[in-house]
Amino acid sequence: MLDLQRLRALHAVAVHGTVNAAAESLGYTPSAVSQQIAKLERETRTVLLERQGRGVRLTEEARQLAETARELLGLVEQAEAALEERRGEPSGRLTVAAFPSAARGLMPGVLADLSARHRALDVRLSEVDPHLSVGMVAKGAVDMAVTHDWDVAPMALPPGLARRRIGEDHSDLLVPRGHPLAGRAGVRGEELAGQDWVCQPPGRVCHDWLLRTMRSAGHEPRVVHTADENPTLVALVAAGLGVAVIPRLGRGPLPEEVVTVPMEPVPVRRLYAVWRQEAARRPAVTETVRTLRSRWRGMTGEP
Repeated sequence: MLDLQRLRALHAVAVHGTVNAAAESLGYTPSAVSQQIAKLERETRTVLLERQGRGVRLTEEARQLAETARELLGLVEQAEAALEERRGEPSGRLTVAAFPSAARGLMPGVLADLSARHRALDVRLSEVDPHLSVGMVAKGAVDMAVTHDWDVAPMALPPGLARRRIGEDHSDLLVPRGHPLAGRAGVRGEELAGQDWVCQPPGRVCHDWLLRTMRSAGHEPRVVHTADENPTLVALVAAGLGVAVIPRLGRGPLPEEVVTVPMEPVPVRRLYAVWRQEAARRPAVTETVRTLRSRWRGMTGEP
């Protein structure tokens, strides 16, 4: 009889790519994960991990077993969801991946609210970029993602996942005080040709949005500086090194050297909660989604 916890460890290595990352996702030490897989190798009389440089790689047999583990863990998740539904109370562990500005501006209040009202519910937060988090839900690496897309770049949802809209996050153009556009009541994309831009690195959702939006306005944006975190982008704008479009969620107070200018039309990104359909009946999932939406309405006044 194969041990489910050992299969879970193998599946985690398959999803995350390394023993260390698998251990972090499971809340184990790397040595504990290695021991689980070593025991699984003895049980199956099969080599599952092979050394590759400083890391390891899964053998073909391990990949097949990891796929079986994924299916079994999905069945276990359905059984757990059914039991939790019968109890009618949110309980157990729920792992959530949220993009940085949501992790900073939305999730602390949500987590505090859930903790105060549901003592049997253990929600664990990880900060993850939105272009990765949906795939993590699909692979079973996390239970839920708080993610977003832009009005000009809708999110494609993989099969087997469900989502619910949390709300809409508006963005503003940020310019240095003294910039020719500072004080304008509004500015359109075609008026921004020739500006020096600061934004997130290529491959990020916000970077892709900037390219698509400015190209649709008839010009190629000149990106001079990139940074992962919005506070760094704000600091670059404050230093007079460029302009930026930054959403309001998690932005925080702006320094005196930075001025917001409304854009026409207003750039909008839509926030979603995403989870696996097998877990849709879990009270932990439905209550977390309800709390996300309630918290958002309280912050923004959005109906």
